[in-house]
Amino acid sequence: MPLTIAVNISASNLQDPQFPESVAAALARTGARPEWLELEITETAIMKEPAVAIAAIGKLSHMGVQLAIDDFGTGYSSMAYLKKLLVAKIKIDKSFVMDMNTNRNDAVIVRSLIGLGHNLGLSVVAEGVESAEVWDELKVLGCDSAQGYSMSRPIPPDKLDDWLRHSPWGFKGQ
Repeated sequence: MPLTIAVNISASNLQDPQFPESVAAALARTGARPEWLELEITETAIMKEPAVAIAAIGKLSHMGVQLAIDDFGTGYSSMAYLKKLLVAKIKIDKSFVMDMNTNRNDAVIVRSLIGLGHNLGLSVVAEGVESAEVWDELKVLGCDSAQGYSMSRPIPPDKLDDWLRHSPWGFKGQ
């Protein structure tokens, strides 16, 4: 399983007509393959100038860069824009995930967002997973992956290789 590096990008990045070319140049300079890069975009960044953002996202997607909508469910995106975006993934905001075992409304929202994402052919990630119980429930709901303290606290670079080899979330023995 290849690793990807996820980078948050801002509204100003999406509004910069040279941004896709800058990303292509950085990939060429480093020798990184486009599919190794995942750019995370917030709904708010998309809504600032939707037509410009959609064009930039389209160029990046056609280059092979992976794109995800970060903090999904907290912005003001229209479902009409969601179907136009060439993204592969939505990341459900932690504000819904963290209390889904104790807050019925949060659980309904999470279940609905997982269904929406899958019905649109998108991968769904839950952010803010801080307990095994929440992760177990997310798996039952069909969530594709998760991030949060239940998986790992931040890891210093010199400890990453060991974590990847020995963590239940890593790539044992590879």
